[in-house]
Amino acid sequence: MSLTREEVAHIGELARLGLTEDDITLFQEQLSEILDHFDALQELNTENVEPMPYPLALENITREDEVKPSLPRDDALKNAPLVEDGAFRVQAVLDE
Repeated sequence: MSLTREEVAHIGELARLGLTEDDITLFQEQLSEILDHFDALQELNTENVEPMPYPLALENITREDEVKPSLPRDDALKNAPLVEDGAFRVQAVLDE
């Protein structure tokens, strides 16, 4: 599928790209080649292929939680500008 110069210029306007004439010539060729590749994909027989959201199987790889020693509370809070009830005190960021 070959795009016209006018179609490429229109796409550039929609995307607010401010294309030059050289850009339009370059992108006309490149975008047309991309669309040709999609046309080739349309010709593939996918009748017996189940739709899938991803081309590869996805797995969530997690590790078991392990309790490990952490920084003592007093050490974590010692440089905080404001501390209240053993926690960092911060100013509200949302209007109430």
